[in-house]
Formats: sequence, C-alpha cells, structure tokens
Amino acid sequence: MKVFAAGGAGVIGRRLVPQLVARGHDVTATTTNANKLGGLERLGAHAVVMDGLDAVSVGEAVATAEPDVIVHQMTAIPEKLNTRHPERSFATTNRLRTEGIDHLVAAAQAADVKHFVAQSYASWNGIREGGWVKTEDDPLDPDHLATPSLRHIDDMVSATVLAVEQQAKGVFNTVDDEPAPVSEWQPYLAECVDAKPPMHLPAWLIRPLAAEFVVWMMTQGRAFSNNKAKRELNWQLHFPSWRQGFAEGLR
Repeated sequence: MKVFAAGGAGVIGRRLVPQLVARGHDVTATTTNANKLGGLERLGAHAVVMDGLDAVSVGEAVATAEPDVIVHQMTAIPEKLNTRHPERSFATTNRLRTEGIDHLVAAAQAADVKHFVAQSYASWNGIREGGWVKTEDDPLDPDHLATPSLRHIDDMVSATVLAVEQQAKGVFNTVDDEPAPVSEWQPYLAECVDAKPPMHLPAWLIRPLAAEFVVWMMTQGRAFSNNKAKRELNWQLHFPSWRQGFAEGLR
C-alpha cells in the first residue's frame, strides 16, 4: 500500500517507517524540519516537509502523496518535561492531536483516503470501579491522569503496522501482558539500571513537589488489557513483560 506517515521523523515514526518499507509498502513520511529529510530518505521513505497545524500544508502533502492509508504519529514532546505544569510540555502535541488530526481527516476526505490510523495518548486513569485491569470498553476517569501499564516502543510500532495492513477499525490498547502498579515495577527498574531502591514517601509530602497526576500515577493508577489487540490484530509482543523490557532494553 501507499502509506502516508505524518510525523515520520518522530520517536515512533523513525521505527515505523523502516518496518513499513521492509514489508513492501510505499511510504511517504513527513517532518517539520528540512534537516531531517535525508534521514527519512535513508530509511526508504519519500520525505516531505509538512506543518501539521497548517491545513493547507497538510492538504497539499496528502494530495501529492495519493496514499491508501494515513498514519498519524505527529507529536512535539520536549526532551525535558515540566511535571508541575504538564499542560505546558504537551501544549503543541495536544494541538497536533486535535487540530492536526482534523487537518489530516479533511485531507483524507479530499483525497478519498479510506483508512486512517492514529496514535493516541492513553494516560487517562481507568475508572476506579470494578476490576483493576480495564479494557477498551471500560469508561475512563476524566479528572485524573494515571495509568501503570507499560509497553515497548517497538511493540507499539508492530501493532500500528498490523492496524495498517488489516485496515483495522476501533480502539486498541497497546500495552504489555503484565500490568503492575508503580510500587512493583519501579524498584525493578532501579535494580536494572544499578540505582538505589526508590524511597517510599507519603503522598502529602510529594504533592508540593510534583504535579497531582504524578501522585495519582504512583498511588491510584489503573492498568489496561491488551487482549483485544492480540485477539483482533493477532499482535505478538517482542517484549511481553516490562520485566523483560527493562532487563533487555536497558542494556
């Protein structure tokens, strides 16, 4: 297929493009930085500069590429996050996931593109009722950001490739097989990087130092199930557990 990868020079895009190319797809990948065009071309893509927040720029890029499917991977997350004011760190990314996706959908309709796959940010906490592990059908808690589910970036990419090739419809949680609270995986992470064990501090002491969502993630986060993605996409994880991911991926 002809795949239009919006945000192909991003963290996920740089891994997604070569996988799509290796599977025989004709990929057009976008970046906002002309200096990254050569890198995308070396990955095997047709590289173009596109401003995801400019409707004209998006429309022209999609019309020229004439894709069969559009994949939305546009983000603008800074290397250093402001945990006290996460809305500042994610401001542009939030626009790309609202305004940007609107521009892409409009361009897809104008170019008669039938299939659309979008990355989403699923850090909203699962509702604090019922079981601890939630599915795509369970409601979210709109007032709190907090989830302890983990995944490896390459497994996210492989799920995206499957969604593209199978023209999948719906929402899919791309998380590992072993949901665990922060209190369980954080000490193991520290061990894997030869760091001291994390300190246990009361929530009232942490609140003045970190954002509320950090406290919620540490104490109230819910986990999510990947059963739907494995069942409907036949998704097989390279890192099925965060234990394996930390042990092998951080070497």
